[in-house]
Amino acid sequence: MVCQEEILIEKVCDLYEQISSLETLKPCKNVDMLFTELVLTCMPPSPIDVTKLPKTIQEKRSHLIRLCGEAEGYLESHYSAILGSYQNPLHHLHIFPYYSNYIKLGHLEFSILSQHCSHVPSKIAFIGSGPLPLTSIVLASNHLPSTIFHNYDIDPLANSSAEHLVSSDPDLSNRMIFHTNDILDVSDDLKEFEIVYLAALVGMNKEEKNRIIDHLEKHMAPGALLMLRSAHGARAFLYPVVESSDLRGFEILSIFHPMDEVINSVVISRKYHMPIHSLDQGLGSMILPNKCSEIQVFNPLRSLNHGNMIEELTIEDQLL
Repeated sequence: MVCQEEILIEKVCDLYEQISSLETLKPCKNVDMLFTELVLTCMPPSPIDVTKLPKTIQEKRSHLIRLCGEAEGYLESHYSAILGSYQNPLHHLHIFPYYSNYIKLGHLEFSILSQHCSHVPSKIAFIGSGPLPLTSIVLASNHLPSTIFHNYDIDPLANSSAEHLVSSDPDLSNRMIFHTNDILDVSDDLKEFEIVYLAALVGMNKEEKNRIIDHLEKHMAPGALLMLRSAHGARAFLYPVVESSDLRGFEILSIFHPMDEVINSVVISRKYHMPIHSLDQGLGSMILPNKCSEIQVFNPLRSLNHGNMIEELTIEDQLL
């Protein structure tokens, strides 16, 4: 197993060196080839714990995540512009190469939400929606046809592109609202949302991510749900990891690790109804009264006898 991890790390580091030396991360044959190879390298299930890697590898991983985020932004902008050239952009979403992944991820996240909320939410906030807000579009179109989606992004050009994509759709243009804000500057408005989504690349490292999570905990409504995207195993070379200990003030409800081409893990938690002064004891195992109280909340920190995956349920376990 150690040998396999060494091979994995060597391969990722080699790809990192090639990617970091690129003149541009905008979509082109060489960029697409290298990032495809990186994703395929990191996709297979792996017991590797990136938090225990040497400092030099940790630094490369942090930089690689930022490079991935930059490349993903360029890719979404590129396809948002292409889609925006059509009279009805939403009819052509399939041209985005990872659209099927968003369909699968949307179905998974809706299934998770359905387990922990007893009614259809009236308003959802998505933080870090970007120029191609596929999560909001998929959820609004396929799963939550009456919910209003408030999409937050710090980039006004991203919001302008995203708004253009839905402008020709009479339904979504009324249910997709775009806000150009740094989420750390948004406070009282966060109390309006029953569910808040936090995109994987909002907060590129642990310090940034935790600052945002702490801000959300301070301003979200008690009992509101927080849906985050994380990463597990070798996939943590691509995206930041959100750990249980990072979710101070939240009751962890479920953690799911996809085993297919959907890269992101999904973490759902609920803001406590009252301040919790000792989160280090019994984190995630306390059930408090709330408006979804008939939904049984389980403690994810239980062993499922799946090797090193002792904390969370995989999709296959949960959906059987």
